Parts: sequence; C-alpha cells; structure tokens
Amino acid sequence: MSYQNVVVEKDGACVIIKLNRPKANALSLGLINDIRTAVEESDEDTSVRSIVITAGGRFFSAGADVPTIQAMASDPFQPGGLLTEGVKTMNTIEGCSKPVIAAVNGVAVGGGCELILACHIRIAAESAKFGQPEVTLGIVPGWGGTFRLPRLIGESRAMEWILTGRIVTAQEAYQAGLVCKVVPDGDLMDAAKDLARLLAGRPRVAVGAILTALRERAFDTPRGAAVEADAFAEAARSKDAAEGVAAFIEKRQPNFTGE
Repeated sequence: MSYQNVVVEKDGACVIIKLNRPKANALSLGLINDIRTAVEESDEDTSVRSIVITAGGRFFSAGADVPTIQAMASDPFQPGGLLTEGVKTMNTIEGCSKPVIAAVNGVAVGGGCELILACHIRIAAESAKFGQPEVTLGIVPGWGGTFRLPRLIGESRAMEWILTGRIVTAQEAYQAGLVCKVVPDGDLMDAAKDLARLLAGRPRVAVGAILTALRERAFDTPRGAAVEADAFAEAARSKDAAEGVAAFIEKRQPNFTGE
C-alpha cells in the first residue's frame, strides 16, 4: 500500500515504519491512520516478525496536530476524529502480535510520547527528549499517557511529569525506565535494527504469547482508556483549553482563568 505520511521499508523479517510529515511529524488524522494501517498490515504479513517505528531529523513527533485539536474541541468523541482514531492506533500498536520497537530519534512529546508508550520496547538517541506537556495547553493526555506512563516509570514520577508538563532528557527517561537503552544519535537505527533482527529470530508463538501475557497482566487498559477519554473531553471543552491551544498557535503565553 502507498502512504502519504509514512515511509514503510522491509528489512528481511523486519518492517521499518518511518514517520514522514514535515516539519515535526505532528500527528494529524492522516498520519495517525497511516501508522495504524502500516502496523496492521505488518501484523497480518506472515513474513514479518518485528516492527520498528522511527522518524528522521530533530523530531520523532511533536504530538497531536494542534489545529486539529482546536477544531474538534466542541465534540472530542466525533466518529473518525483525532481522539478516537488516535486511541485506535495506540491500541493497535500495543495489541500487535509482533514486537514493536520505538527508535526515538528526537523530540517525542504529547501524542508523540504516547505513541512510543504504546510500543513494546523503546530505544532513544542521546538527543531525544520526552514529555506530556498537554497541561500547558489546558488539556490532558488523550491517547494513553495517564495509564501507560505510570506502568513504565511508576505513579509518582508519572504524576510529576504529567502535572508539570516538563520535558525530560533521554538520560532521565532511561533512568526512569521509559526507555531501555540510550545510544549515540548516529547509532540509533543500527541498534534498533539489531534488536529487531534478534527478536525476529525468536520463536513466533512464544513471542506472541509473551506479548499477550505482559499486556494483560494486572492492567485494566479498557477502563483506563475510558476514564482518560472522559477526562480529555471535559478538559477539551473548557475555556482554558481554547486559550491554551490558541496561545500555542499564536506563539504567546496562555492566560488561564480556571474556567
């Protein structure tokens, strides 16, 4: 299949999905849907045994496309909208029967951070940065940040990261457990491909069973997703959210009033 927003390459038994929406790989509806379709097709392809999601340049992904967020504020749950399609994409990645590796080349914030949270393994370049800064726009993470991030780094750290919206370095992300390895920028894809090839050589049935067991153990993902979706909708309809998003687009400091 041809894609408008991603580049898909086959490397033996591995598939590499590269985000390709200049300038910052903001997650538009088109990009979100292309990622999901590429993962679904790779999952269905019996010759594929592992998947890498990455990007190029300074950004992995700067998060959800802000003008699209602004346009959907009055009805966050509209069918086919960015919130609902984004949730589908993150759940598709997490539910993939083949290991999905995030090779994080640069800034991964907001929805971009949620994208890597949905992957099974995360490797970061030294220049990578991470964060859930939605609170600075008057909204909340909507694609799994409130329940996937605490699984990886613990509730206390996740609470601080999400409530402050601060951006963390690759080394802090590694120390917190968000990523399993940090490598020099120029070595990122070699490291990701080496791991992908190693996983591709593992027994298929066992790998799928392990992914299922780890995904299901003690986690109530459907409930977490439902609670988060309600929280996102409540925040998205607020005046502060409209102000936060407008301030971002207008490149100024927001004036939050608490409404």
